[in-house]
Order: sequence, then structure tokens, then C-alpha cells
Amino acid sequence: MDFITKLLAATIAMGTSLTYATLGEIYTEKTGILNLGMEGTMLMGALAGFATAMATANLYLAILVAMLIGGLLSTIHAFLCVTMRANQVVSGLAITMFGTGLANFLGQRLGPASNNYNLVGMNLPSKFDNIAVPLLKDIPILGAFFDVSVLTYALYIIIPFSWYYMYKTKYGLAIRAVGESPKTATAMGLSVPRLRYLYTIIGGMFAGLGGACLSLSFTPSWNDGMTGGKGWIVIALVIFATWNPGKAVIGTLVFGGITSLQFSLQAAGVKMVIPTQFLAFAPYLITFFTLSVMTILNQNRKGSFASPSALGTSFAIDDK
Repeated sequence: MDFITKLLAATIAMGTSLTYATLGEIYTEKTGILNLGMEGTMLMGALAGFATAMATANLYLAILVAMLIGGLLSTIHAFLCVTMRANQVVSGLAITMFGTGLANFLGQRLGPASNNYNLVGMNLPSKFDNIAVPLLKDIPILGAFFDVSVLTYALYIIIPFSWYYMYKTKYGLAIRAVGESPKTATAMGLSVPRLRYLYTIIGGMFAGLGGACLSLSFTPSWNDGMTGGKGWIVIALVIFATWNPGKAVIGTLVFGGITSLQFSLQAAGVKMVIPTQFLAFAPYLITFFTLSVMTILNQNRKGSFASPSALGTSFAIDDK
């Protein structure tokens, strides 16, 4: 029982980062913009948050800076895809390569003089610690949900609100209309470029926040490439959640649990029957199968499994 509780706690901690980034990508893709720059954006968010926290010792300011940096990178992506009508796949990949390279470059030059200005391998003196809720934290297994950081508690409100906003408000209807049929949305008086800009930037801010969750809470340190491909897993999680904010948490818990399993087993002293290398690449293996199955269903347009119709396509008012 104790092992399951600890595993769930580690899963929640890992899933927090993935959930923020997944929610952001869902809103971006719902407007028809595919952002494959999540890996680079999350890595820049992780660096920006960590560097700010080291310089100011203010964790909340660090979160804000991480979100601003994520929003800035996504603004570039929005400009290329919406204004310049560039290929969204190429633009997203460019953002990932740019963000990854820049984060690794700056990570070796933004540290304190005492460490030769190198942030690599440094640990934060403080982080977002877990806050336990009396009584609730003592519930077997489920108590793990009530002994988490403030970043995770925030998700308990953000996830249902994101679902409600998407499916129960006129603003959510506008998002879905733009992603399904930009021409119809324009005829309704909606500004397709404005909405695509807005939610691409918001999606990037959430990705930056997701990256900051890693460097400010989960592993309060900085290392080159510390996201470890999580940005690519986010792309799969969006499909796994069928572009539904309410389902995002299910996928993040599954993937977070698989990632955390190897560490939990080692910490518990369990003899590994399955090679640790297999557990290490298991999330990516499941990502592959998830993408394959969902793509097949999507090609057949199986109801809620279908992606937004205009996803990945450019649009201009003068399009015929």
C-alpha cells in the first residue's frame, strides 16, 4: 500500500509538468495551429524559471518569467504560421531546435560567478515544496493527491475550468469553430488570425510553465536537455486526450506513472526483473502505439477521435 502511494505521488509530480504543457497544446491545436515546438519551449521555460529563481530567490517571479519566455517563442511560431503562412511542421521543428540549442547555450552562461557562470548541475536552495492537507493526506493511496505542491493544486482548478471554457462558453465555441472551419468562423464575424495568435501564445505560456515545473519543483536543478523528450510526449498526449482538456489528466497520469515506475521500484529495493532500459523507453514506445492507433481512428473520422479539421492548415481572409 505504501509503495502504491509513493508511486502515485511520484506520478502526480511528474504528470504536473506534462499536464500544463498538454493543456496549452490542446488549446493551440483546437484553433488549427500545430505546434511541434513544445520540446524547445518547455526547455526554455525550465531554464528561464531556474535562472530567475537563482537570481531573485522568488519562485513565483520565476514562474511568470518562464511563462513569458514560452509565450515569446510561441509568438514567433504564430507569426510564421498565421501571418507568414509558413508550414506549421517546419516552423514547430525550428522552434524546438532553436529553443533546445539556446537553452543549452545560455545554461552555461547565466550562472553565478562562483560557478564560472555555469548553471549546469546547480541545485536551487529552495523549491515549490509539497503542502499537505490535514486529514485528507492520511487517506490510503488517494492521500497522495493532497500532499503536493501549489503547482499541482492549481491544476485541480485549471483542468475543470479548461474543460468548461472549451465546451460550455461562447469563447470555447469560437475556438472550436476556428479549428474546424475557418471560413465559417469568418462568416460568423470571428477573427481567425487573432484567435490563432491568442491561443498559440497561451499554449506556449502553459508549455513554459510546464518546463518550469521540472526545474522548480520536480527536480529543482538545471541540466542540459532536462526535459528529456517530454515535449514530444505532450504531442502524443494531446491525441490521447482526443483534444479534450478534461481527458488530459488521464494521459499524463499514465505516462507519468510509467516514467516514475523505474525510480519507485529502485527506491523500494525491488529486484528489477524487467531491464531498467526498457522502463526508460517505455513511455516513448507507448507514445508510438498511441499515435498509431489514434491516427488510424482519425483517418476514419471516428467521432471524438477526429482531430480539428483545419489543424495544420494556413488561412487567409482572401482564401477562396
